[in-house]
Amino acid sequence: MRDDRTIAFSIKDEEERQIKEILTIVYDALRQKGYNPINQLVGYLLSEDPTYITTFNNARSLIKKIDRDELLQIMVKSYLDS
Repeated sequence: MRDDRTIAFSIKDEEERQIKEILTIVYDALRQKGYNPINQLVGYLLSEDPTYITTFNNARSLIKKIDRDELLQIMVKSYLDS
């Protein structure tokens, strides 16, 4: 007997949701501290220097949880899919 209420769960979708949530928190923390969030995030992604990210709201610790290569893959895919 099949249960039609079963929801398919994708680990990849969950990972992307978590990455988006972290990026949103980091973006907001940078903006609240008066930084240009896009410039700071790009600087971090290019250099992997965590000082581009503020410690406000634990943003620096959060951004370190994201694998940069995975994030770049998601960003390129998103850009090309839009």
